[in-house]
Amino acid sequence: MRSSSALSPQARDAAIAAMEETSQDHGELDVLVVGGGIVGAGTALDAVTRGLTTGLIEQRDLASGTSSRSSKLVHGGLRYLEMLDFALVKEALQERGLLLTRLAPHLVRPVPFLYPLTHKIWERPYVGAGLALYDGFAMLGKYDMGVPRHKHLFRRQVARIAPDFKADALAGAIKYYDCQVDDARLVLTIARTAAEHGAHVATRAKVVGFLREGERVVGVRARDLENDRDFEVRARVVVNAAGVWTDEIQEMVGGRGALHVQASKGIHLVVPRDRIRSEAGFITRTEKSVLFVIPWGRHWIIGTTDTPWDLDKAHPAASRADIEYVLTRVNTILREPLDHEDVEGVYAGLRPLLTGESEPTSKISREHTVVTPVPGLVMIAGGKLTTYRVMAKDAIDAAAHSLKTTVNVTVRDCISDRVALVGADGFEARSNQRVMLARRAGLHVARIDHLLGRYGGLVDDLLALIAERPDLRHPLAGAEDYLAAEIVYAVTHEAARHLDDVLTRRTRISIETFDRGVAAARPAAELLARELGWDAARLDEEVDHYRRRVEAERQSQLKMTDQEADEARVSVPDIV
Repeated sequence: MRSSSALSPQARDAAIAAMEETSQDHGELDVLVVGGGIVGAGTALDAVTRGLTTGLIEQRDLASGTSSRSSKLVHGGLRYLEMLDFALVKEALQERGLLLTRLAPHLVRPVPFLYPLTHKIWERPYVGAGLALYDGFAMLGKYDMGVPRHKHLFRRQVARIAPDFKADALAGAIKYYDCQVDDARLVLTIARTAAEHGAHVATRAKVVGFLREGERVVGVRARDLENDRDFEVRARVVVNAAGVWTDEIQEMVGGRGALHVQASKGIHLVVPRDRIRSEAGFITRTEKSVLFVIPWGRHWIIGTTDTPWDLDKAHPAASRADIEYVLTRVNTILREPLDHEDVEGVYAGLRPLLTGESEPTSKISREHTVVTPVPGLVMIAGGKLTTYRVMAKDAIDAAAHSLKTTVNVTVRDCISDRVALVGADGFEARSNQRVMLARRAGLHVARIDHLLGRYGGLVDDLLALIAERPDLRHPLAGAEDYLAAEIVYAVTHEAARHLDDVLTRRTRISIETFDRGVAAARPAAELLARELGWDAARLDEEVDHYRRRVEAERQSQLKMTDQEADEARVSVPDIV
């Protein structure tokens, strides 16, 4: 029988209790995953759908690190073609098709991009050949391509599609398609799918040490940060999917590890959609990497940078120099330049890159590696958002080898390519019924479209909540793109524990409003308080912390160096 996919406060407590009780009864999980990012959530889903008893613990919130701060693209990586990394591109494009057409059609959607051509003779055949290869890899995969093929455009066609694009120096462009996703929502949905199949998922649970029997790792000691108590979880195999924290986890186990991860910082700017008139996004070269201008609802996401980072990993800071770099680069292709006043939101994330080379971080491979440094411990690092499922499969294949050789457990083959994520089921039917649903709920059809794009077939949950509590059908004060019901649902079904979880990851209010969500903070906190049992003092504390966090981020973005920006940002640590 399937479990509920709801990650409620009660489900979190039950997950910790179940993992702890298993250990106290001298039992053990088959697999314990450490890390609640895209790789950790994917690994938990892979493990539990192979029939393994599975737990997942995350020290902060789901997707609170790298996995909520990406370019939000599901793509093959055009620039890897120039690096001749054909295998990585082919694999990523196959996963793109799988996500778009089978696993998460409610979350992943095609996006058109223009690749501008500035050289009249050689560039069109050169870039065209690359995009023909790109489309060819997608079509030759095991799954549907899911997007249109590329198309050559001349200058006049570019001017019609993108009137704010500086077309004077162009010889034309090539239009091609990739896909995008709300990265944090994808992680959450994978974690919920794992929970639905029986995985125990607990956030705000920090690993503080490993349990050992001789050389073998047999579990972890963890701290429940919400209740300030320690507990133990025993497992036959622990899979570390901690991303940029990989080296710290290795130190806990005695420093014996074959993986070394370099954190590379990438920053993105968010600006209103009306600042750039275009029906498609752009991709253009910079001297170091590539620059994307990506449609994002009523906004554009512009990025990114690619620079080494060795400061605070939990809250990487975007400096004024980073912001000016992105603005300068994007303004070279726009008729009307953007300035700091146009920027609604800024976010910075860290890519976990495997090192061992003296290359710039923009050149280090995005391929992943799985190692078993000591018996009972599997570590995985590297990779990219699009190929999370392949990474998860490789991690559990390594765990399966350990299980077979030590306890003679035969593990079934991976089936995650056939396990649709929660919300995929019923998505097409509900999309066809959008007008009827809007009438029944008393909402505008555009609201139903918004909910379908975030919840898919689970829109029924939201509409049932609105029917039960009609006051939740209204937009959230200060962030009218979202309904009050979505804030409540974030607690009852989506593992949100704090105001920051809701405004930063369950919604994107923190980067989609010029005030960074300050006006919405108290209305949202009042909704959370009812569900989480906060008193007035706790509610005030959450609102005050969020406002101070926003101010710290604003101050960090005025500093010219990474060191100064980091000092400003870490002045407001996570709320506990």
